[in-house]
Amino acid sequence: MTQIEETRLWYKEPASNWEEALPVGNGKLGGMVFGGIRRERIALNEDSVWYGGPRDRNNPDALPHLPKIRELLREGRLHEAHDLSAMALSGVPETQRHYMPLGDLELNIRYDSKEEVRDYVRALDITNGIASVTFTKGEVHFARETFASFPDEALVTRFSADKPGSISFTARLLRGSNRYYDELVKADENTIVMRGMCGGSGGSDFRTSLRAVADGGFVSIIGEHLIVEGANSVTLLLTAATSFRHADPEAYAVDAGVRAGLISYDELKSRHIQDFTSLSKRVQLRLTDAAHSNAADVPTNERLKLVQEGSADVGLMALYYQFGRYLLISSSRPGSLPANLQGIWNEKMLPPWDSKYTININTQMNYWPAEAGNLAECHEPLFDLIERMRAPGRITARAMYDCGGFVAHHNTDIWGDTAPQDIYLPASYWTLGAAWLCLHMWEHYEYGLNDAFLEQIYPTLKESAQFFVDFLTETEDGLLVLNPSVSPENTYLLPNGQSGTLCIGASMDSQILYELFTACAEAAKKLGIDSSEQELWHNMRARLPEPAIGKHGQIQEWMEDYEEAEPGHRHISHLFALHPGKRFTVRGTPEWANAARVTLDQRLASGGGHTGWSRAWIINFWARLEDGEKAYANVQDLLSHSTLPNLFDNHPPFQIDGNFGGAAGITEMLLQCHAGSLHVLPALPDAWPHGEVTGLRARGGFEVDIRWSNGLLVEARLRAGAANSCVVQSSIPLIVREDGREVKDVFSKDGLVSWTVSAGSEYVLSPK
Repeated sequence: MTQIEETRLWYKEPASNWEEALPVGNGKLGGMVFGGIRRERIALNEDSVWYGGPRDRNNPDALPHLPKIRELLREGRLHEAHDLSAMALSGVPETQRHYMPLGDLELNIRYDSKEEVRDYVRALDITNGIASVTFTKGEVHFARETFASFPDEALVTRFSADKPGSISFTARLLRGSNRYYDELVKADENTIVMRGMCGGSGGSDFRTSLRAVADGGFVSIIGEHLIVEGANSVTLLLTAATSFRHADPEAYAVDAGVRAGLISYDELKSRHIQDFTSLSKRVQLRLTDAAHSNAADVPTNERLKLVQEGSADVGLMALYYQFGRYLLISSSRPGSLPANLQGIWNEKMLPPWDSKYTININTQMNYWPAEAGNLAECHEPLFDLIERMRAPGRITARAMYDCGGFVAHHNTDIWGDTAPQDIYLPASYWTLGAAWLCLHMWEHYEYGLNDAFLEQIYPTLKESAQFFVDFLTETEDGLLVLNPSVSPENTYLLPNGQSGTLCIGASMDSQILYELFTACAEAAKKLGIDSSEQELWHNMRARLPEPAIGKHGQIQEWMEDYEEAEPGHRHISHLFALHPGKRFTVRGTPEWANAARVTLDQRLASGGGHTGWSRAWIINFWARLEDGEKAYANVQDLLSHSTLPNLFDNHPPFQIDGNFGGAAGITEMLLQCHAGSLHVLPALPDAWPHGEVTGLRARGGFEVDIRWSNGLLVEARLRAGAANSCVVQSSIPLIVREDGREVKDVFSKDGLVSWTVSAGSEYVLSPK
């Protein structure tokens, strides 16, 4: 058997469109490399290039009309409630700010030979984070490498050839056919700078600097063109900045280019690789595929086409997994903004859904692979955004609902806008966006057990909970519910055929609040503070509606057992407690787990999973239900129906959350840690009989390696980051060894193996 570890995407021709180009990024700065021969395009993004500045969009008519909206919903007068909410609860104006491209680097390349190109290869090394193009033209072999350096804050492109004097081209910075920048000026003999303003009231200024460092030949600037003639090799250094971060973005961008230009290309590349591999190499996944052991020799787009035609390719699944980690490393680094709907890679001035932060699942899904995928520091930009949302969220909470704490609805933007987005009844008036985001902070703590971090985030968790302490209303039978609410982004049907979206107490509400109140109480307990608040949160949690099982055996999406207007809807919000929540478990709550299975079967039978991110969520659901075959089938469907030639997720159009959700789902198939124990290979499919994964992380401060053969565990290695109790779920008896010696104080009962671990120690688990 051949162990396959996929490390690159590769193609035999240049990209013909943006969805075939290859992404590079350093968190702030991103590029899509097309790999053209005579005309090269690198589409550019900088994460803080957004239209417009901060605004107060809170509707002043929300609070005066909130009691009436609640009354209409209690009385079942849906249409009146909908009409009034659309006017009184919507943001003014209704839309938030949107993300935009930085522009394009366009290169027109000249060659001495008129012969056709041969041996062309365009590739992306997802371990080193380098996109490359190689080919031969005439007697000269040409090579290009492009990477986005995090340590040196530059997008670097290197041109080389094996014959001196062969590199000649003209470079130009463009943005939307030259309509969306102010001027392009010469900064020095080797540097041109694009100046512009993002637009809109209060919008940021941006500056893009392009610097050429040539070995041999000549560099000149004529008008808006940077010209290289007869060089042996050339390094282009593209840097950018905006006034969102810098008082003088031009000085910052130009200085960054000058600093990078003082470093040799070999050192720039070495520094980049050292930085990038420190993250990318933490986790390795190898899957054996005897039938397709040479699959990596086939171009990636051709392999994908074979999968779309019904073939299996587990090597491509392993590549897809690591590509998801690659995208997170490339779009979310400390100091950057978090990954948005397209990570950082967007070519449209007005992109789909504004390419902002949709926080009723999509932004959260972007970060599902962060902790288990051993990229914890890539999670940090999301926490920064949550902190930025607190101040506007307090204003929204008080102005719209007369509540304390802070709140956000189903979207936010670069400025942390928390007012409702759009007049879209199935989504806009949902108040749980910040609450769900705050659970990512708690998850980060659960994996790392960093008490200083917990102390730092506790006020944010507490402030999020405070809003709901004030906002929850009481039903006649004493339950605490949200009124108004929605179940994102679905519509229900009443027996008389009338449809509705606004409701009282959607199932997802109580599931998220159960997790939030639990996290707040546990955090306060660990910190030894706020005993009265702990009691309050426990009491409020006990009064939330319990998840109900409906007449079809499914988890109810609403408090009433309504039928759905769209039974195959892309959102499956009422299974939050299965994933990413932790309340529904196969052994702990078998009735709910079985009802969740019925819910999934019904959704899929009605056409569910038709968007990329929804399909990715379904992988995670089936993995949590420990159904490896159905999880695998949905990985296969994600590749065959919702993946573009460059392996970007296809909503459609491109939306990056499916990449991240798919990677997270593969992790869940191999290791789970949500139910109070570590479960090794909980959803291993028959199609992955042999394999190995190293470097996964688990709650409790653990790092885990797993090796299996013939569908059975061979060995698991656990490295303990903290002194703790370790509990492992296992259907077979296990031997636990430390330093080669069997650990004697291991307790086994009801399929659980437990013992006490020491910080810094490694434990080897193997079948007896």
